[in-house]
Amino acid sequence: MSKKQIEECVRTSLEGYFKDLRGTEPDGMYEMLVRIVEKPLLEVVMQQAEHNQSRAALWLGLNRNTLRKKLVEHKLLK
Repeated sequence: MSKKQIEECVRTSLEGYFKDLRGTEPDGMYEMLVRIVEKPLLEVVMQQAEHNQSRAALWLGLNRNTLRKKLVEHKLLK
């Protein structure tokens, strides 16, 4: 899947989200979206990195401590 396909998937999902709101104004969308995307991102990257936090942090462009903090926040540490 290309970056463009991922972008289109996100766009389509957001359009559906607004449609489901039926005119109600959203609240805290940025934080909601970051949380929704971040967890599966971390899950997949950790799996692909064979749970090597240093490697996963490098791939994500994060400090290893930042990655660890995010893994704890999402309850992804074993």
